[in-house]
Amino acid sequence: MENRKKYLGEIKRIVVKIGSSSLTSRKGGLDIDNMKKFAGEVSIVAREGIEVIIVTSGAIAAGLKYLNISQKPEDITILQSAASVGQVELMRTYSNLFYGNHIKIGQVLLTHEDTTRRQQYLNIKNTIENLIKLNVIPIINENDSVATEEIKFGDNDRLAALVSTLIEADILIILSDIDGMYDKNPGTNSDARLISQVNNISEDIEEIAGGIGSTYGSGGMVTKIKAARVCSFSGIGMIIANSRQPDVLGKIINNENVGTFFVPQNIKKVRSVKKWIAFGARTRGSIVIDRGAEEAIVSRGKSILPVGVLEVSGKFNKGDTIKVFSVDSKLIAKGISSFSNEDIVKVKGKNEKQILTEFDSSMCREIIHRDSLVVFSS
Repeated sequence: MENRKKYLGEIKRIVVKIGSSSLTSRKGGLDIDNMKKFAGEVSIVAREGIEVIIVTSGAIAAGLKYLNISQKPEDITILQSAASVGQVELMRTYSNLFYGNHIKIGQVLLTHEDTTRRQQYLNIKNTIENLIKLNVIPIINENDSVATEEIKFGDNDRLAALVSTLIEADILIILSDIDGMYDKNPGTNSDARLISQVNNISEDIEEIAGGIGSTYGSGGMVTKIKAARVCSFSGIGMIIANSRQPDVLGKIINNENVGTFFVPQNIKKVRSVKKWIAFGARTRGSIVIDRGAEEAIVSRGKSILPVGVLEVSGKFNKGDTIKVFSVDSKLIAKGISSFSNEDIVKVKGKNEKQILTEFDSSMCREIIHRDSLVVFSS
């Protein structure tokens, strides 16, 4: 309890992600009783002066039930149609439940493509901020009715983490059908123990997560660990808890020992543009840098120079976001490239004197400037 309060301080703004398993019944369709519980708990928290942003799932499940489709189809067009119908049913239910608690809600539908352009990314932030100022709870979902594989977030855990960094939440609360993260799969191991706190997302934690999943939805524990990494980088705590536990949100807000708490690693504020580079912008290619360049950017806060680049992959233009890998294939950074892939090939491995001999001065600059570079600590 004391540890959580130390890391979280006074909680003023939260993002609550509720998964499909918490919103739907085993027979299919929406679980009205649990949705009513959820809306009631959110309303209590909101009336206490805490700003709440909801990231919801459940549109496809609601749509399939409404269309009398008993099994989830593989046809993307049918799933998109189900999402279109189900989103209406989902928001109608939310609206009725929150109206009963005298709370106003607003809908925000997103695809990953909406976050790839910097201005649109900021517009999303402004919309959410304005809804909060108007005492409206934003309810955010992926726009599954139009999203294709190329523009999908992939799962709402990732979407929730991105929203949390976008609006600078104090904590992300992921509500699911599981009490938290266990040291082994509780479905097949009766001696599985709940992990109360994760101080560092190590390889052991990732290995444990790989064997624990939900029966419902597109996520599972692996996607939640990825969401925790995003939050940790941005200095945001994250908790996984069971949506069906009584007063689960109230207990979390009061720093009770509920679920699994992921400690934020980055205590310094990360600039908005760097959070966008890290998680919002779509990457178009990659480079591999040598050990000297890696040490320079990780330990000494330097830019990436042509001389330290070993390999170039993908097709990209100046101004595109690219990944930066070490010689042992570890992702160590992302950044906005000052060159196209073709120009990097021309200058890679060359020092300033060599570049000036072969090209004009416009080619003698950083591949990625430090101000446009995000370095990951782990």
